[in-house]
Amino acid sequence: MLRVGLTGGIGSGKSTVAGRLAEHGATLIDSDKIAREVVAPGTPGLAAVVDAFGAGVLAADGSLDRPTLAQRVFADDSARVRLNEIVHPLVGVRTAELMAAAADDAVVVHDVPLLVENGLAPRYHLVIVVDAPVADRVARLVRGRGMSESDVRARIAAQADDQRRRAVADVWLDNSGTPDQVLAAVDELWADRLVPYEANVRLRRMQDRGGPKIVPYRESWPADAARLIERLAAAGGSLVSRIDHVGSTSVPGLAAKNVIDVQVAVASMADAEALAEPFAQAGFPPWPFTQDAPHPPDDDPERWRKRMAVAADPGRWCNVHLRVVDSPNWRTTLLFRDWLRAQPERRADYQRMKERTAADHAAGTIYEYGVGKEPWFDRAWVDMAKWADETDWRA
Repeated sequence: MLRVGLTGGIGSGKSTVAGRLAEHGATLIDSDKIAREVVAPGTPGLAAVVDAFGAGVLAADGSLDRPTLAQRVFADDSARVRLNEIVHPLVGVRTAELMAAAADDAVVVHDVPLLVENGLAPRYHLVIVVDAPVADRVARLVRGRGMSESDVRARIAAQADDQRRRAVADVWLDNSGTPDQVLAAVDELWADRLVPYEANVRLRRMQDRGGPKIVPYRESWPADAARLIERLAAAGGSLVSRIDHVGSTSVPGLAAKNVIDVQVAVASMADAEALAEPFAQAGFPPWPFTQDAPHPPDDDPERWRKRMAVAADPGRWCNVHLRVVDSPNWRTTLLFRDWLRAQPERRADYQRMKERTAADHAAGTIYEYGVGKEPWFDRAWVDMAKWADETDWRA
């Protein structure tokens, strides 16, 4: 099963995207619909709302007068918090029931207006954000729902802004154009990413990456890494000591393969083994081979042992390196990153070597590319150790 979080500001067109995904066969779980169900007449949820806000929030037929309640909570932060404390747990229970009932090979799309505000992003394999300019959103809601402009703008102001949404977005769908344009983007997303991603998660396999290809540094890499780290931390729980963005994509300005590397610190290799299934369920199946990190030739390879997981997402490659905290390979990985960040000349030299090696192995494998870099690392160990001593470097 693939869990997809779908969100966007009010009036962004999220329902249009949700409907298209459902047409393709996605299992749609609508949080707004569930939120209405849990406060329907006769439910404990409605009784709790009336107890908190009074009978004035009821319509003549005994149902919840949603416009009246909305006016109260969107003008009063404390009232909105109180309402959320009542409704969100009830929605969470019902959502979990629907998730559990979905087929093993389902693409479950969870339509959640307040996904960002409630910190839910790490729960999903992928987060889709639908966006449109504020002026367009206001016009749609005034015209389509008969809302006043002041009411619409108050609701927009109460929700997360674009910066917060972009921080959690694996996919950003621009709905500022015609409906056909956003629907075409959804069609492409379904075929090229969601369907293969679901199969990869279910079958515990990684996406084929082909040979090594070096691309210019991308400003999006740190944000990509941050999302992956939050997902892994949520999956790993107490077995994870810390997670760091490492490797070439963690060094500003350095050209690299478009693959995010993160290092997961664990207390022991047994804990690394125990993380295999939680990480696989989160979309990071284990790499089936035990590997040694590059290390000084005269050192014991066992001290440099690690486990690996790899991203199943065809749209965002990621290597997950699990290493024992304070072990030589854990420390050296962080030292190498910090050394390159502080040494422009060595960073440039490393980039030139990577580009040459990638060209030499363009028709080969990532493994062959990695082996081809080892002579450079053999020469770099001394300089890294010297720099660490001179700067009193600490992991």
